[in-house]
Amino acid sequence: MYPRVPRWLRVLLPAVLILVWLAGAAVGGPYFGRVNEVSTNDQTLYLPESADASVVQQKLGEFTDSEAIPAVVVFVGEQVLSDAQLGAIGTQLEEVAELPVVAGDVSPPIPSEDGLAAQAFILLDATADTGEAVESLSGTLRDGQPDGVSVYVTGPAGFAADLGAAFAGIDGLLLAVALVAVFTILIIVYRSLLLPIAVLATSMFALCVALLSVWWLAKADVLLLSGQTQGILFILVIGAATDYSLLYVARYREELRHTPGTWEATFRALRGSLEPILASGGTVIAGLLCLLLSDLKSNSTLGPVASVGIIFAMASALTFLPALLYALGRTAFWPRRPVYDPEAGDGAASTQGLWARVARNVKRNPRVLWIGTTIVLAFGALGATQLQAGGVAQSELILGESQARAGQQALGEHFPGGSGSPVYVLADQTQASEAARVMWGQDGIGGVSVTAQDSPTGSSPVDESGSVQPLFGAGPPPEPTVVDGRVLLQGTLASAADSAAAQETVRELRAGLESVPGEVLVGGVTATAIDTNDTAIDDRNLIIPVVLVVILFILMLLLRSVIAPVLLVLTTVLSFGTAMGVAALVFNEILGFPGADPAVPLYGFVFLVALGIDYNIFLMTRIREESLTHGTYQGVLRGLTITGGVITSAGIVLAATFAALAVIPILFLVQLAFIVAFGVLLDTFVVRTLLVPALAYDIGPKIWWPSKLAEGEEAPALSHAR
Repeated sequence: MYPRVPRWLRVLLPAVLILVWLAGAAVGGPYFGRVNEVSTNDQTLYLPESADASVVQQKLGEFTDSEAIPAVVVFVGEQVLSDAQLGAIGTQLEEVAELPVVAGDVSPPIPSEDGLAAQAFILLDATADTGEAVESLSGTLRDGQPDGVSVYVTGPAGFAADLGAAFAGIDGLLLAVALVAVFTILIIVYRSLLLPIAVLATSMFALCVALLSVWWLAKADVLLLSGQTQGILFILVIGAATDYSLLYVARYREELRHTPGTWEATFRALRGSLEPILASGGTVIAGLLCLLLSDLKSNSTLGPVASVGIIFAMASALTFLPALLYALGRTAFWPRRPVYDPEAGDGAASTQGLWARVARNVKRNPRVLWIGTTIVLAFGALGATQLQAGGVAQSELILGESQARAGQQALGEHFPGGSGSPVYVLADQTQASEAARVMWGQDGIGGVSVTAQDSPTGSSPVDESGSVQPLFGAGPPPEPTVVDGRVLLQGTLASAADSAAAQETVRELRAGLESVPGEVLVGGVTATAIDTNDTAIDDRNLIIPVVLVVILFILMLLLRSVIAPVLLVLTTVLSFGTAMGVAALVFNEILGFPGADPAVPLYGFVFLVALGIDYNIFLMTRIREESLTHGTYQGVLRGLTITGGVITSAGIVLAATFAALAVIPILFLVQLAFIVAFGVLLDTFVVRTLLVPALAYDIGPKIWWPSKLAEGEEAPALSHAR
């Protein structure tokens, strides 16, 4: 039975729900073009405030009176640069100094020892858009570029501009590719026009309202939003909302065949969909919120941001979509309208079709099937040990062409590779000389200077004895800038600041500075990368076990069982291992990627385990429902047959949406796109289709232990046929 509801309320309630979501989408839609107002890609901001690199970064402004972003301009000649060419370069730099985006003085051109190149250091206004500032700088340099000289803008500003340009496609290209992919799949699945539009509207409305909420939370500094987090939010909401919608639509279509009225069908479909959708979304949210344990803000903020998206994805699928489909009635399925037929079965008894054949195979050879599948997956998981997830150089983050990377390579060929991105050492004023001597003792450091505000260049060289030297070798040495009894030393790295060699130098420097009395902190681009990678590895080792325990606990509550949840988690972890093994092969041998960020396995695990377990939830909740009436053995076969189509469709949709991340030329997102898309397909077509049903059928009722479903059912004669 279903509740008696007055006709006027049956009209009013769906209308109100539709109007509320329309209003939310109308308000939230314009915020797609405003995300850059509240987002940042500054890696230092993601570190804990107590990290050495974070403390040094916070103090830099006190020593330089500027929060400007440094840019390094490299001029490379086809031959040794002539006096005329150097003069033309100097004129260019004078013009650059007049640009509104330039903060402070511009250094004169500094020729390389081989005479083939020159470099200049420029500070860009931190309040300006970095991408626009670099483009303005590059444009001015190109306009006056001397013949036979190539010009590159690199350094922190150059890489930040490249990163911003790569993320620029999130609002447009990423969304367009994801929506087109989903719409195409829905057309194929439903062979209808109205239904795909309704499902896509459900996803977009959820995303608009989620983005509106996240934008204001970021505006209030409650959340830290980055281009990476934004991209994941978009894909996750579209994929999850579509999956939940597919589950509801399948249940609603089923009920329309058994009930004459759309109100009763809506009520029954909601009742049947509510538990698996809430359990699925709740599991994803629980897994995401485990990221709050991370010391990296890029991880810890993704948890609540993505959780907000999942909440609205569930809300839209359980309110807007039912209201819209109720308003459309059976017309929503045109031209294949479901016909009311009280004598029709639920599809589980059919002996025809793909899923009926799969169920028969599971019934005939369950043990052979699950053992064989496990062996294949375990073999694939062996390759996971080959995944190089120790971090990648900043210059490798962008795929495709990169002016900053090309400039960094040119810089390394003609100058010390770390020019423009020094290692900073914050030391007690009384120990500055000793700290400088330790710095000179490192083979990877080619020069040491100390910050001095009364110096024309902002710093003055320090010799190997630790003494401050006159600038350009003449006159008295400038007085070092002292803030709270500390001075800021700078070391020029011999290798590129984002290279493995530079990281080794900084690690050795930190070890050497431990002998200097007082607190000595090391910061800069290289130190930030080291602290980020080390923190990411610690986070990964902590969060992965916690996610497993949390999801296992939720499954135990949902299925009222111990054995079934343990098996579901183990199969999902095995699937994750296989996905990582295949990814390692593809990344190393086929695509030739330089490595992976330590957060790649963590994100891949959270998404694959949390999302992969969704399909097991959809399957096992239906199997349990059928087992209550038909027994476990028949329940497994009926649940597999009934849910096969909808879960497969949901998996394909989710894989397609995550694959869309690959259109953003960021190494991290491309790798995450492959891992999650491949892993979801593996879960959909192998784990949920073969491994879990075969395992459940072979174990039989005991899989529900300790609930009453585990008792009193004999195995059918054919269930253990070999």
